[in-house]
Amino acid sequence: MMTLSQAKRGQRLLIAAISNPTIRAQAIRFGIAEGAEVECYEKLPAGPVVIGRGKQEIAIGRRLAENIEVQPA
Repeated sequence: MMTLSQAKRGQRLLIAAISNPTIRAQAIRFGIAEGAEVECYEKLPAGPVVIGRGKQEIAIGRRLAENIEVQPA
């Protein structure tokens, strides 16, 4: 299992698990829940991971991304 912070640019991913309840609540506010399919648009060095879902782009901080488990879609 890998985390969102390990995703490669252009990779399509499935959100597998968000174990921390606080982080899960934040992610759900952005429309990202377990089972959602997203694409890694950009990964800035020591910065956020930019993911896309539909027409929405979301920049997720590296700390947050380390707590979101994903798998290739």
